Amino acid sequence: MSVEDYKLTDFLPTTKKELELRGWDYVDIILFSGDAYVDHPSFGAAVIGRTLEAAGYRVAIVPQPDWHGDFRDFKKLGRPRLFFGIAPGCMDSMVNKYTAARRLRSEDAYSPDGRHDMRPEYPTIVYTKILKQLYPDVPVVLGGIEASLRRVTHYDYWQDRLRPCILCDSGADMIIYGMGEKTTLELARRLNEGLPIGSLHDIPQTVYLASSVSPTADDIILHSHEECLRNKRAQAENFRHVEEQSNMMHAHRILQEVSAETVNRKSGNRQYFVVVNPPYPPMTTEELDASFDLPYTRQPHPKYRGKRIPAYDMIKFSVNIHRGCFGGCAFCTISAHQGKFITCRSKASIVKEVEQVTRMPDFKGYISDLGGPSANMYGMHGRNLKACEKCKRPSCIHPQICPNLDTNHAKLLEVYRAVDALPGVKKSFIGSGVRYDLLLYHSKDEAANRAAREYTRELITRHVSGRLKVAPEHTSERVLRYMRKPPFEQFYEFKRQFDRICREEHLNQQIIPYFISSHPGCREQDMAQLAAITRKLGFHLEQVQDFTPTPMTVATETWYTGYDPYTLEPVFSAKTPREKEAQRQYFFWYKNNQHDNHRATEHSEKPKTEKRGRPRRH
Repeated sequence: MSVEDYKLTDFLPTTKKELELRGWDYVDIILFSGDAYVDHPSFGAAVIGRTLEAAGYRVAIVPQPDWHGDFRDFKKLGRPRLFFGIAPGCMDSMVNKYTAARRLRSEDAYSPDGRHDMRPEYPTIVYTKILKQLYPDVPVVLGGIEASLRRVTHYDYWQDRLRPCILCDSGADMIIYGMGEKTTLELARRLNEGLPIGSLHDIPQTVYLASSVSPTADDIILHSHEECLRNKRAQAENFRHVEEQSNMMHAHRILQEVSAETVNRKSGNRQYFVVVNPPYPPMTTEELDASFDLPYTRQPHPKYRGKRIPAYDMIKFSVNIHRGCFGGCAFCTISAHQGKFITCRSKASIVKEVEQVTRMPDFKGYISDLGGPSANMYGMHGRNLKACEKCKRPSCIHPQICPNLDTNHAKLLEVYRAVDALPGVKKSFIGSGVRYDLLLYHSKDEAANRAAREYTRELITRHVSGRLKVAPEHTSERVLRYMRKPPFEQFYEFKRQFDRICREEHLNQQIIPYFISSHPGCREQDMAQLAAITRKLGFHLEQVQDFTPTPMTVATETWYTGYDPYTLEPVFSAKTPREKEAQRQYFFWYKNNQHDNHRATEHSEKPKTEKRGRPRRH
């Protein structure tokens, strides 16, 4: 169905008029979103809104409110009965707006027509301060990736300084971190019972500020925010605890002291504590199905008729099949937000959504992506779940694939075949990143090995649109250990298999590799080697990026502190614009005016091996 086939009342209300169309004279919860309102399960504000709606609450959403002038967008729906929710956007607002060189991006992918003026920097902070000024007694609850990854002291690349928990800067009452359906429902239930938000200190997956706290023997006590300001090593030590607890089945409560001055609260207290409650266990398949099966229209709100929302164009005909990622890549925020344990949708739920996509009027028969945070982790988990319950490893596949991990691709193949058999589906593409180390792994389970070989062939022959994107990220084994990525030899092996299958099937297809420059541990000579190796392989690199430090990744903490948080050994990072550009230019040896780089590349072709230092991680 197109947006013209839906009524205004098929969407969550966004205006007073839409409330009146529903006959509502009050609202329970109002969500303020930094993104345009797209009623789709890939957009967090829609997911939370639909989840609350299904539980019987009256929910409204104000997308991209004007934060200038008289704040009329913040007043137009009045005061909610329970709380305001802040959903700043699917991407961190600063990553969404700026490149690694701190230059303005060409467009805001989550705004109509890609406009840059539809959201402020740090909308979590800006929106909360306005709401607290207008409605000081109404609880404000933060969600989304921007708040989730700023739940304790973190490095902010754009301000180039450490910032405290975002509750301190914003004045909000609570953070719901991670994927927040269960937590939001529990919070709404308790507020609906008349409990004050200041008393709700035991809800899993929440963060709050307390003027006093009684630590238990199980609590993880971090260095204070003020100590981290004085001592970068303390910040590195903190991060290891934060990452480990983010990836444990049964995590501990985290406490971090902050000064009253940092909190900016008017009271006689000299100190406060940021309290991070452990998360809920991973969702079950039934719970995840219920979230995806809510009555989304899968369309932008009618107010955007005639306007292009770039992010929506990308995911319009895609279907997400699981949550979580156990890769643990050093530069990635997925495990910090979603966790490393995989929760899969049922095949029936996936097929149901694909059938909905096939009924869209402009669908031409092609699913653009049947994937997830990583394309081929569907159905994978530990064979012995009791071992998983005790595990602290941030990655199940680095430095080696855990022998307890069931790497069988059979269930994923069943999903692909069920989707491809549907009337109206000509082809389903895999646009998410494929972990080729999982395909190359030789398990003791021969059935898993057969499924991996079968998956590899089916992926290449049926699910690639001529170009398969994979992410080796670098060629240097030392840098790859810092990245928590497999050795580059595995890319060679995968490319051999890819080329062989293409020859056998008479296909003319390409591998398109992703690479990163200026990652912690990477020096200019490593980039020269990367240029030499990729040149020999015949790649003119397109999918490249300069490392961007984002909150709550081990790579960012290493980059800022200069220490590996796990070994506390010093690590070099390219930081100045000149250092970063010197590394980045090696990607483009084949372009004009790169003769000096080309000579450096030629010189670096000789040493194909390098000494193995100690690993670098994430």
